[in-house]
Amino acid sequence: MGGFVIFELRDIKSFIEVANHHSFTKAAEHSYLSQPSLSKAVKKLEGKLNIKLFDRSTRRLLLTDAGKIVYRQGQQALASLNELPILLEELSDGAAGEIKIGIPPLIGTLFFPQIARTFHKQYPNVKLKLVEHGAILIEQLVAESQIDVGLIVLPVDQSIFNIYPFINDEFLVYIHQDHPLAKRESVSLSELKDQQFIIFSKDFALHDYIISTCKIAGFNPSISYESSQWDLIVELVASKLGITLLPASIYEKQNNPVIKTIPLQKPSLLWKLGIITKKDAYNSFALRNFLQLFTEDSSFPK
Repeated sequence: MGGFVIFELRDIKSFIEVANHHSFTKAAEHSYLSQPSLSKAVKKLEGKLNIKLFDRSTRRLLLTDAGKIVYRQGQQALASLNELPILLEELSDGAAGEIKIGIPPLIGTLFFPQIARTFHKQYPNVKLKLVEHGAILIEQLVAESQIDVGLIVLPVDQSIFNIYPFINDEFLVYIHQDHPLAKRESVSLSELKDQQFIIFSKDFALHDYIISTCKIAGFNPSISYESSQWDLIVELVASKLGITLLPASIYEKQNNPVIKTIPLQKPSLLWKLGIITKKDAYNSFALRNFLQLFTEDSSFPK
């Protein structure tokens, strides 16, 4: 009885109908099929499986041990098929499914709870699977279709990605309160050329952004420490081991009393965040609804 067997759904239905009524005659009376059709369907099924489904030695048809297995599995299969319209309708409404979201740890700390909370209110049965990496790796994962969507630092290659602008935030200088520059109301980026910088690791978009921005201001930053964790960067600043440039929204999350922030003089440095998906990739119903959070009507600040 080994090997792959193809069943016809109508034969399974006919068999279950006969089993339910313990009779071909009664099954025919309660269905749109004739007794010969039911008998033919059961024999066909028995032939494909090379087993007997019914004990025909008694007046009332009884299932054999094999017949009980086929009956139980057949019912499960039909139940699953009957759920298809409901499941597909849920998907079309965006009410079910899973979305794999790539977010750098810093962005995740600041914004993912709000995103998840807002989306869960509307679509509680959609699972948001969070994948945390640096923005550079997240771009790669989206491009390779390993995740559905990424929340990353802009700009990115517009020929590869669909881009949904999310939030612009201003960079501030994070400094120890005893630092000689701490009493300044603002500083220019060029005034920081002799400072020790603490920045994100190389696989984070902010690593290259800070270095390139300093070069535009006329100097190569001296880097004392690199880290993948924003809170460790802040604590290193609090230990007087250097200064850092971080988005203003970080300040509300950190709670070290010795940390002070100083605005940069014009032109300001902006942290531009956006949602990206791969161009020409299939977007599930759930993902389409997720992306609507970041359209013109979004409640998130721009």
